[in-house]
Amino acid sequence: MFDSLSEKLQGTLSGVRQRGSLTEDDINKAMREIRLALLEADVNFKVVKQFTSAVKERALGIEITKQLNPGQQVIKIVNEELTALMGGQSAGVTFSPRPPTVILMAGLQGSGKTTATAKLAKMLKEQNNSSVAVAACDVYRPAAVDQLIKVGAQAGATVYERGTDADPVDIAGWALDQAKRDGKDVLIVDTSGRLHVDQALMEELANIKKRVKPHTVLLVVDAMTGQDAVNVAEQFGEVAAFDGVILSKLDGDARGGAALSVKAVTGKPILFASTGEKLGDFEKFHPDRMAQRILGMGDVLSFIERAEQQVDQDEAKELERKLRKNQFTLEDFLDQLKKIRRMGPLTSLLGMIPGLAGHQLSKMNVDEKELDRVEAMILSMTPYERRHPELIKGSRRLRIAKGSGTTVQQVNQLVKQFDQMRKLMRGIQQGKMPDLGQIMRQR
Repeated sequence: MFDSLSEKLQGTLSGVRQRGSLTEDDINKAMREIRLALLEADVNFKVVKQFTSAVKERALGIEITKQLNPGQQVIKIVNEELTALMGGQSAGVTFSPRPPTVILMAGLQGSGKTTATAKLAKMLKEQNNSSVAVAACDVYRPAAVDQLIKVGAQAGATVYERGTDADPVDIAGWALDQAKRDGKDVLIVDTSGRLHVDQALMEELANIKKRVKPHTVLLVVDAMTGQDAVNVAEQFGEVAAFDGVILSKLDGDARGGAALSVKAVTGKPILFASTGEKLGDFEKFHPDRMAQRILGMGDVLSFIERAEQQVDQDEAKELERKLRKNQFTLEDFLDQLKKIRRMGPLTSLLGMIPGLAGHQLSKMNVDEKELDRVEAMILSMTPYERRHPELIKGSRRLRIAKGSGTTVQQVNQLVKQFDQMRKLMRGIQQGKMPDLGQIMRQR
């Protein structure tokens, strides 16, 4: 995400990073390039002007410290101002001391509101251990109710629906009564959208709010629409109060205009971001971490959080024991591969690692289908073969290739690379530093 903006900002700031001294002309030149990069990223022009003015004012007043040279301090200032621009501190849903907490979802048709409803339900269920129900109040869009029934079930939420013939306000009130009766912790109300902000949309939203008295109103906007998303948020804010924003389709936003503008324009924070098509591709929005990603500093905290969601402590200890005793098998490898893939796209994960963020390695188009083929090959082996890959020769390799839809050469490569990996691990256990250059040459 934000690839274009990130590349341009990193290019501009790399010129000042190592400078031992900076003149006013140096700072003015950097600000011009930053201003152009932000405008090309579809950031609101008033926001751009305020941002560059704030950075310039602080940069001209730099006080020399022993820890950072002037160039590094400018980067620190840009990082801090980007963080402030996107909201400063991360925020979240306000939970009621008397359940259920009611969350009202609003947004235009096509913004990804129904999918965001299911993603939020899944997050609250898994991370907060909440009992979640969703109310299907979008009765106008074809198949909207059916869609929520499907994705709601996948998210592990109870879906309250009364078809498409009932009044949305009545459905919302009925769903709240059901949630109270069933002892739900959270009720998320999925409302109807329109193609644009109009009187009918706002009246219905106001009536539902009056009926269910939500603790939090979230506006879902499509990050890929850039300034249009910001304009929609501004229009909603003028006629219907909302508490925070969910940016959908953030993974497809190469520019970043919406993320960088919406807080400054509306005064409302971005609370969550949808970062992929799967229900698990949904995360709390952290302005400081996003600023670091944009500037190529990585996002190690988000990386750790994703990893912790996949790691069981007992399993980790057992894996450590196997590695120490050189008992790591293809079954273990497959299990770890699945865990890594559940953390998200590999290109996204590489961009979170300090030192790789902004590096060419993090921009590689990792072929996820190649990982599918690896999984298929391992699954085509017998349990005994996975535990003893050194036995996979001749006819066994041919059978595995046919069973996985791959070639014998691909099976050969997998077995060879796994053997190299075990030798590498064994060497590390013995205190030997691996020759990474030699490993890459053998690929």
